[in-house]
Amino acid sequence: MNTTTDGTSSYVEPGEFKRDTNYITTRITADGREGYPAEPGRYRLVAARACPWANRTLIVRRLLGLEEALSLGLCGPTHDQRSWTFDLDRGGVDPVLDIHFLRDAYLARFPDYPRGITVPAIVDVKTGEVVTNDFAQMTLDFSAEWARFHRPGAPQLYPEPLRAEIDQVNKRVYTEVNNGVYRCGFAGDQESYEIAYDRLFTALDWLSERLATRRYLVGDSITEADVRLFTTLVRFDPVYHGHFKCNRSKLSEMPVLWAYARDLFQTPGFGDTVDFTQIKQHYYIVHADINPTRIAPKGPDLSGWVTPHGREALPGTPFGRGTPPPPPRPEERVPASATPA
Repeated sequence: MNTTTDGTSSYVEPGEFKRDTNYITTRITADGREGYPAEPGRYRLVAARACPWANRTLIVRRLLGLEEALSLGLCGPTHDQRSWTFDLDRGGVDPVLDIHFLRDAYLARFPDYPRGITVPAIVDVKTGEVVTNDFAQMTLDFSAEWARFHRPGAPQLYPEPLRAEIDQVNKRVYTEVNNGVYRCGFAGDQESYEIAYDRLFTALDWLSERLATRRYLVGDSITEADVRLFTTLVRFDPVYHGHFKCNRSKLSEMPVLWAYARDLFQTPGFGDTVDFTQIKQHYYIVHADINPTRIAPKGPDLSGWVTPHGREALPGTPFGRGTPPPPPRPEERVPASATPA
């Protein structure tokens, strides 16, 4: 059994990587119809900068300005089979939830919880119980169900007129790219790996063609679709190219996607959530079955992320009629040593 980046267990049967996708689907909604109304200060988002699925929530929370309404707890970049842990906090204990193991919040609600302890997760601060770890729905609900608490000038990341197209693009990006890199990395035999590899690069070629004449994946400004693709692209050269054997081309060798990724990285709310040090530590240390020495690579050179991208010549603006988010809070800033920005 392997452990994937969000902490879920995965298995090979026979040879093909399969992700455990049974998440806690309870939703936090504006009307509280499932018992959890969206309320400022009631919940804590638990994430890890290393994890691409959690990175989505960090970006969307920043773009929408939900920092005041939804506090943030950050786990360290590594974990064992038991749980993500709050290694970055003093004493290894989250200062709000007062726990070291994230699993304690899961077990508080489900004493016999049988699945992997994953990030991102949202915890009810009053009870200490996990509410949801359904990362795909979580960011959509940040846009729709938490709208009352958005900052002035927050962008429309999931606008109703574009939802069908966003959903369609997201489906292909998830199956072929977001999860596709894992199918390569955790393939159990040569045939399964080669099939996964071909599917991944077919999808990346499709994305390159789609983005050659448009600045963003759907519409004329950033949407949920761009957030979901970005968190895989930003990890491609540091991790997936070598560690997961996705090595037909580096991201930096795919001109359209490289320019697109740099455009997003340099947009407030994206690059300022990325910690390249934690990303490499997580994959190369936790995946000991793939990397038995647990040595994290020193490279690659990150300076290219802040070079001109030229995408501003294409139609569209990052935030549409909205405005950029303010700088990150001091306590939420990525260390300067972990980013080229």
